[in-house]
Amino acid sequence: MSPAPRQRVFLTAEWRYLTMLNYPVDAALLAPLVPAGCELDCYHGVAYISLVGFLFLNTRVAGLPVPFHRNFEEVNLRFYVRRREAGEIRRGVVFEQEIVPRRAIATVARLAYQEKYRAHPMRHRTALPEVEYGIRSGDRWSRLWARVRGDAEALSAGSEAEFIAEHYWGYCAQRDGSTIEYRVEHSPWNVWRTVAAGFEGDAEALYGREYARILACPPQSAFVAEGSPVSVRTPRRL
Repeated sequence: MSPAPRQRVFLTAEWRYLTMLNYPVDAALLAPLVPAGCELDCYHGVAYISLVGFLFLNTRVAGLPVPFHRNFEEVNLRFYVRRREAGEIRRGVVFEQEIVPRRAIATVARLAYQEKYRAHPMRHRTALPEVEYGIRSGDRWSRLWARVRGDAEALSAGSEAEFIAEHYWGYCAQRDGSTIEYRVEHSPWNVWRTVAAGFEGDAEALYGREYARILACPPQSAFVAEGSPVSVRTPRRL
């Protein structure tokens, strides 16, 4: 079988100050959400979800900047899968919820790719040693935050942080039962260690009761990645 053709780049941007809070979960919670053709990707037998806040900067679609939509925050809730193709193991991410402050971005992503985007007012603060991303739901602000120390360092091979950060594919289940796959390309990230991190606010309004129960606990681990320029290739249907 010949390899699948390499898809064109459809989006470029910079992802910066990626703040990742990581929680072990029962695999049974995620199993019904795994897109067709994929399987859960676990670290030492443990399934994880991550709450991730970051800055989306200098965004271009098909090489062109989109007025008023180049720089914005995003906070997503995600878990990890892998897929085998022609002897290759593709380690990827599935987004259970993606929140952005631009309604047009959320609408296009939902309609075109059936990604679970929502639009909320957002704010951020990236004055190290603290990083914070805020989301407003109704009249209440929630926040994802971390406090770091020292210098950013390369990921340690085989570490939990490397497992969380080093996923270069995205997968999205479609209403007809098929799966969309896309490749994300970027250089490896250096990361800061955290001395404290957490989520505070109305998690149930944002993510539902089951995830709110998980997010009410301190994360098992957290780190902040410097980030880098990224390229996202055109999705293809499997």
